[in-house]
Amino acid sequence: MDKIIAENRKALHDYFVEDKFEAGIVLEGSEVKSVRAGKVNLKDSFAIVKGGELFLVGTNISTYAKTTMLAPNPTRTRKLLLHKEELSKIERKTKIKGYTLIPLDMHFKAGLIKVQIGLCRGKQEFDKKQSLKEKDIKREMEREFKDN
Repeated sequence: MDKIIAENRKALHDYFVEDKFEAGIVLEGSEVKSVRAGKVNLKDSFAIVKGGELFLVGTNISTYAKTTMLAPNPTRTRKLLLHKEELSKIERKTKIKGYTLIPLDMHFKAGLIKVQIGLCRGKQEFDKKQSLKEKDIKREMEREFKDN
């Protein structure tokens, strides 16, 4: 069972998720302590492919309180680890206009910290409204079934 550390709920509201990939992340020692404490913010972050490697940009991992003066920058760019086949697939898809890579969540898997990356396509304003309507209808139907 994977324990979720942080979720990017805004991503599911703003994007259609076409495909999902699980990637390892390269962290420094004090960053691991901060992640274990849940001090992660995935909002406004994204991933890019540069030089045949995948990087996570804009993720805020707060500085660990008991760290020394050599604390890493909280919003630094971090390398993500994927298999070559997955990386080449991602690289081909992101070259298509409209696709982007968004981190959906950060979680523990067998004691390791993993990031779930979504290959996403942006929603228009009317798509967002439609999603909200569908969500409301589903909630109402669940209430009706619960009352009966």
